[in-house]
Formats: sequence, structure tokens, C-alpha cells
Amino acid sequence: MYIPKYYREEDRQRILAFLKQNNFAALVTFDGEKPIATHTPVEVVESENGWTIYGHLSRANPQKKTFDGQEALLMFQGAHTYISARWYTEVDVPTWDYMIVHVYGRAREIQGDELYSVLSRLVERHEAATSYRLEGLPQDMVRKEIKGVFGFVMQVTRIDAGYKLSQGKTEEERGSIVSELERRGDENSKEIAEAIRKRNHA
Repeated sequence: MYIPKYYREEDRQRILAFLKQNNFAALVTFDGEKPIATHTPVEVVESENGWTIYGHLSRANPQKKTFDGQEALLMFQGAHTYISARWYTEVDVPTWDYMIVHVYGRAREIQGDELYSVLSRLVERHEAATSYRLEGLPQDMVRKEIKGVFGFVMQVTRIDAGYKLSQGKTEEERGSIVSELERRGDENSKEIAEAIRKRNHA
């Protein structure tokens, strides 16, 4: 991914938090003729060996056939929004601010207890405030449903993180951008405003 050096994010813990927060990623692989993609929830795990990402597809999805050792790409999209040139102190053109991370690695299939654990953790994470768990369901039903699931794991080998947050603007302009984004009020605008404030102390 092309990232100008002043937009490149290098803080691994900040990137890790971003991946965990924006964990509905696009998985891109190559089927020999064309790139193909699937959007899927994933789990990012940090260990002394680096970062590992777990996810799953429908077993009916033909993308599973591309898990043959080739490099795969996971794209994590964060907040993004239009930035009006009316908010600058000098005449200029509008732009778009965003936060996005591309993660690369080699993916392989997981099955059996390893896949069950991945799905169990996914449910537990999103049902943390409830007692609903895979383990509390009839296990013959769960095992039957899991037969339709293709699990995968990817060891991360490369990361491209781009946070375009009005870094090239003056402090006065960034303050104006933050105010206008907060006034606009939608979730993307508010998230970008907060990110600009944290990054640039606007």
C-alpha cells in the first residue's frame, strides 16, 4: 500500500489496538487468475512470536482453495471522512482523512479443536455481558454447524499502516477541521476528529 512517510504509523501497540477494534477485515487472495476477497471477523493475538490472526469462512466459499501457501492480505478499515477545503486558512483543495491497515502473511486451514476454540472465543468476546457460550449449546448441533465452517490462521509477516490525519496542516487549520468534524456529528467524522486531536494535539 502506498503511504507517504508522514502518514505512516509505526507504533505497533497503536496498530494492534486498531486491528482489534476494527476486526471485520477483508481477506484478499489470488485464485490463479484474479484476486478474490471475503469480509470476515477475525481475532488478532499477540505473542512472543509475533502476531497471529484467526478467522473463518463458509466452507462453501471457493476462496478456501487459495490457501496453498501463497501470501494473503487482510485489510482493516477504520474511520474515514471528507475534509472540506473551506475549513483551511488558505485556498486549497479538499481531501479525505482515514485510518487503514494492511496486514500480510501466509494462511493455512485449521480444523477440529483449534477451530472450535477460535469460534468459542469469538462468541465469548461478543457475548461478554451475557452467559451465552458455544459450550452451553447442544454439542451435536454445534459440531454439525462447524462442519460448514472453514477456519484459517495467518502468521503476520508484514504490516502497512496509514493514518492520514491532516498532518500537513497548521495547528490553526487542524483545530478548525476538528471543530467542523465534530459539528458534522456522524460517527466517522467524530472518530477522525478525535484521532486528529490525539495525534496532533489539535
